Amino acid sequence: MPEGDTVWNTARVLEQALAGEVLTGSDFRVPRLATADLSGWTVAESASRGKHLLLRLNRDGRPPHTLHSHLRMDGAWRAYAPRERWTGRPAHLIRVVLRTARSVAVGYHLHEVALIPTVDEEHLVGHLGPDLLGTDWDPAEAVRRIAAKPSATIAEALLDQRNLAGVGNLYKAETLFLRGLWPWTPVAGVADLTGTVELAQRLVASNRGRWTQTTTGSLRKGETSYVYGRRAQPCRRCATAIRKAEQDERVTYWCPRCQPEPG
Repeated sequence: MPEGDTVWNTARVLEQALAGEVLTGSDFRVPRLATADLSGWTVAESASRGKHLLLRLNRDGRPPHTLHSHLRMDGAWRAYAPRERWTGRPAHLIRVVLRTARSVAVGYHLHEVALIPTVDEEHLVGHLGPDLLGTDWDPAEAVRRIAAKPSATIAEALLDQRNLAGVGNLYKAETLFLRGLWPWTPVAGVADLTGTVELAQRLVASNRGRWTQTTTGSLRKGETSYVYGRRAQPCRRCATAIRKAEQDERVTYWCPRCQPEPG
């Protein structure tokens, strides 16, 4: 499931495959960009902002442009050698293909694909809160934004990318478990918002640079999380059965003993 660290890692894959290279061809399989041609453009940088990917492009005589994509729950980019078979996903899910002399980048099931002048990037990502993996990370600003909606649940607040950019369902559930917070606790009832957002940032940052996400410190299968994906399994702290429920159109996991309902 793409979260802030996964998107950051994906940006690094595209950076290694494309940065500094001149595109020899492009294929957009989304209606709005069906006739776009990036041949001759140079890939200057691959960056991430929360869950958004920003591929910045230059060409002499033209203003810099950015190819934007969002992975959401099911998107992915893969890099291949020029004659290598594309095995990442079924062909009908391909949305973007970028070619250079030494590599091919293929985007599967991408969302919000847009090609815009780089100066207009803020129109797409300017609403986001501080990026957990960015140079703009500012826990005080994240807390200020979260606290502005005291009646929202803390789970909802952590997932709101306008508050802080990069937390997904996995890190939400794991952060709340480690802080002992019932997922439906209102923001106004959380005693230490700063500690909560700082923990979320540390969990995401700890997995930067690797694809296996762990919050427990173990990389062994079945041992990587405390509560996420562990419905009905015993809590690693108290052995109570982990619960799973729908919350704000997403699922959440929690231990009813370690994360008791307030009052």
